[in-house]
Amino acid sequence: MTAAKHPWEIEPAELVALLEATPPPVVIDCREAGERIAASLPDTIHVPMGDTAARMPELEDHADATVVVHCHHGVRSLQVVAFLKEAGFTDVRSLAGGIDRWSLEIDSAIPRY
Repeated sequence: MTAAKHPWEIEPAELVALLEATPPPVVIDCREAGERIAASLPDTIHVPMGDTAARMPELEDHADATVVVHCHHGVRSLQVVAFLKEAGFTDVRSLAGGIDRWSLEIDSAIPRY
């Protein structure tokens, strides 16, 4: 397992363990709709990065929960994590390597694109 490159990142294997916990984390997919059609994780909330500010009233319900944000490779999700931290989220992280790394390391049934 490769160490996370940024302190706000979570490794795919760590997310697997969190998803088995009670309660599981809230997982936000910040990719665009077309990307979700190509590949997606189950039970995620779709909030494209550009819609994050407008959707804050909805997202604030999760400010005290464990939140994991993912995108394709982990760049956009880090930006969303920074925004959510600034908004007061206390336990929010980005999936290191995004859904692409998830497909490589956790679930090869999720297509790579």
